[in-house]
Amino acid sequence: MIETTNIIAAGGRSMPVRAILIGGLTAGAMDLSFAFSFWALKGVAPVAVLRGIATGWLGPAAGTGTAPVFLGLLSHFLLSLLFAAVFVLIASRVAALGRQSPWLAGPLYGVAVYFLMNRVVLPLSNFAVPADGTRLSFADLAAHMFLFGLPIALATQRWVRGIS
Repeated sequence: MIETTNIIAAGGRSMPVRAILIGGLTAGAMDLSFAFSFWALKGVAPVAVLRGIATGWLGPAAGTGTAPVFLGLLSHFLLSLLFAAVFVLIASRVAALGRQSPWLAGPLYGVAVYFLMNRVVLPLSNFAVPADGTRLSFADLAAHMFLFGLPIALATQRWVRGIS
């Protein structure tokens, strides 16, 4: 078994850090682009979307000022990188599916991320979750599958040795 530190030291094509950065940043950008577009159709500005993300930390106080906008942007991309790191770790250590079929593993991972965010992360944060929980959004679920999970899986297959 190849140790992660040895892979990182070897550099080049086998670097999981590259998979995490490229997969996480790409997935984060695509997911945020979807969110901006989705909410723009309902008359919500991108700044309000980023403030909405910051409410996870600040609650209603995120509704004003510019600092919450930057906090929302930073939080979104840090979570994207964290989820990419988890996928890389799982796929490189134990999950044969992640190594063999990113076209299946990525969307499945996107489903897992969607439910983790909506059933665990948001309810535990200061985000105003309705008493009956968040409703299933097929558009948001599809975005998590194909705009979030898939780029992470493809980056993992491309840049981590032993994943192909």
